[in-house]
Amino acid sequence: MKVLDLACAHGHSFEGWFGSEDDFQSQLARGLVECPMCGDVTVVKKLSAPRLNLGAAPEAKPATATREVASVPNDTQLQAAWMKMVRHVMANTEDVGGQFAEEARRIHYGEADERNIRGQASREETEALLEEGIAVMPLPIPKALKGPIQ
Repeated sequence: MKVLDLACAHGHSFEGWFGSEDDFQSQLARGLVECPMCGDVTVVKKLSAPRLNLGAAPEAKPATATREVASVPNDTQLQAAWMKMVRHVMANTEDVGGQFAEEARRIHYGEADERNIRGQASREETEALLEEGIAVMPLPIPKALKGPIQ
């Protein structure tokens, strides 16, 4: 099994597991390898180093007094946090599909029970909702999460 570090044209990094290099190239040529974040099929292999098991783990260094520096999350951490948020939204909202704008208005004006919803709305519909004082937020959902979540 080959584990490859991959990236799409939008800079999202992810792993792919393939039986061989030929298997990867075949799937890539058929458009079967796609970014789990955005669905882009323009995927390239990133440079990666093999993991070498050279024996025992190195000895832990004694703790020294150091000043902590705030760390900035890297791309992988940001992608993981975004995916976690999308999964949370999907698990805790009702999908109303293309009726999103109408249902958001019904909830806002007390014509329907208040609940968390998600769905599709055009840019114009979204702007109209915001102008009416209805809080909405666009959230792109990766194609991989639109089907059954395993």
